Amino acid sequence: MIKNQVDLRKLHDEKQSDLLKAVFDAQESERKRLAEDLHDSVGQVLSAIKLNLHRLDKNCVGESSEPLLAETRKLSDECIVEIRNIIQNVLPPVLTDYGLLEALEGLCVKIEQTTNVKVELKKRVDSIRFSPGIELAFYRIAQELFSNAIKHSGATIIHLTLTNDAGHLVMEFKDNGKGFNMDNVKHGFGLKNLQSRVQLINGEINIYTKPHNGTITIIRVLMT
Repeated sequence: MIKNQVDLRKLHDEKQSDLLKAVFDAQESERKRLAEDLHDSVGQVLSAIKLNLHRLDKNCVGESSEPLLAETRKLSDECIVEIRNIIQNVLPPVLTDYGLLEALEGLCVKIEQTTNVKVELKKRVDSIRFSPGIELAFYRIAQELFSNAIKHSGATIIHLTLTNDAGHLVMEFKDNGKGFNMDNVKHGFGLKNLQSRVQLINGEINIYTKPHNGTITIIRVLMT
């Protein structure tokens, strides 16, 4: 009887893991398609618009219309930059090309450039590549943690640390925000999403927080 219950539980866990993997795989596939569409379609159209504006500037512009053309050219440049930023968020090429450490460094720089939050990144690991599943999961988790801290915590300083601890990759995310009561958010979608990503790579996640005392999130996974 007990053995049957254990077997049923194991089967349930395996099915749940398969379902989680299918969901996240579908999300990543859709992100990839969106990034490619933005790059190949919208990006090319914007580049063509910029080229045409440059031609107009050289050949057809009168003194009265020059300010309007300059403003339009500026808007097109800003739109191209924004499209590139969206592509970076959706599917950062640096993650697939250079790995987790470089991608996290770029993410931290971007957070500092676009918010009032100071980010301190410490990399206490060798500059090596980890398995694709671990790299993608850790990057998406970091994105989620940054988003939560910026939107909800009121943090002004965030410490992100990567460590090699006895064959485990450990990521610690610490902010000086207002913290929260775990009992009030333990069933929230954001926390469940984090837990699901960690579960998918057979890792563990621990969150330490209380109101007015900031938050520490630690993710730990066996390196493969």
